[in-house]
Amino acid sequence: MGPIDYSTNYVCGLLIDGFQFPPTILTAHNPSYYRHLIEGCGFTKAKDWYAWWFADPAKAVAHLRRLATRFNRRCAATIRPANLRNLRDESRRLREIYNRAWERNWGFVPFTEAEIEFMTNELKPLLVPGFAWIAEMGSQPAGFILALPDINVVLRDLNGRLTRFGLPIGLIKLLSYKKRIYKGRLIALGVVEEYRRYGIAEMLVLRVIEETMIKRGITGEMSMTLEDNFMINRFLEAIGAQRYKTYRIYSKST
Repeated sequence: MGPIDYSTNYVCGLLIDGFQFPPTILTAHNPSYYRHLIEGCGFTKAKDWYAWWFADPAKAVAHLRRLATRFNRRCAATIRPANLRNLRDESRRLREIYNRAWERNWGFVPFTEAEIEFMTNELKPLLVPGFAWIAEMGSQPAGFILALPDINVVLRDLNGRLTRFGLPIGLIKLLSYKKRIYKGRLIALGVVEEYRRYGIAEMLVLRVIEETMIKRGITGEMSMTLEDNFMINRFLEAIGAQRYKTYRIYSKST
């Protein structure tokens, strides 16, 4: 089965639609003929994943604010920005939410403590205030949302080089430009199952859109969603997102 890097928690899927658009951070990209090569070897579709594009936040904000007003009357959830100065504790909360929220999804593999610690260290230089939010019901973690600036925009200008003449010139430029990147990717949104009727997902998405797209003028992608996750796909369509890429995981019986 594949293509999958380790598990579906990492970069996975073969791009089969949307080749005209450049890859965003932590997503795959490949020539269109790969599909025919793989299918010619007897592999068949196992599951499709979608990427969605948010070009104009106006429709999303109008819709989400109405929902947030209605849910706030009966929801005791607290929505707060992630504490980027205490990432160790925050990452543990995210791991707990993720493993509970995704456990019924196709291809789910729980995050281990070692994995979440490694990923936290990898993403730490890229995190920006306002791009990550956590929902809590009392003292219990209930949901989270995480976005990243699309550093691929800068990497293209650097021709993929983070060092030059042995000096980290590209890396310094990358980190200095991360707050001035006007393209992002929403990479994860999860709500623990018992709290999904409280409008927490809607309020989390609203916070990210307000803090990134509205205040900073950022456009971007939300990915990846399973083709049969009808609830989240309908939700994204309702708030004006457009499906613009499709990725596929193949399988072959032995």
